[in-house]
Amino acid sequence: MTSTSGPAPASNLDPAIAARLKRGPDGLVPAIAQQYDTGEVLMLGWMDDEALHRTLTTGRCTYWSRSRREYWVKGDTSGHVQQVRSVALDCDADTVLVKVDQTGAACHTGDRTCFDADVLPLAPSQ
Repeated sequence: MTSTSGPAPASNLDPAIAARLKRGPDGLVPAIAQQYDTGEVLMLGWMDDEALHRTLTTGRCTYWSRSRREYWVKGDTSGHVQQVRSVALDCDADTVLVKVDQTGAACHTGDRTCFDADVLPLAPSQ
């Protein structure tokens, strides 16, 4: 399912879960993908209610692409699949943590994670 105007307002997401979510003005929540066994933070994507529903029911991470304005399932074109092991909301219900078993690179650049290529320097301790 794709959309040209933004995430779909209607969803099959459990109403009890939908009622708890605190979405941004665009209807999205950040979704952090983390390797389930090592704790490695892999990437950040965006989900609306339908993407979260698909993630919970298919066992594969589904995100909303803000640039392409459509749903995408991680690994459908790259083969770098994210098999879902667990899904949790943070204490404010405004961020989703998806623990996955990542096959191959998580980052679109081909890196294992989106957070290992540009580590920023810290000021020296005083």
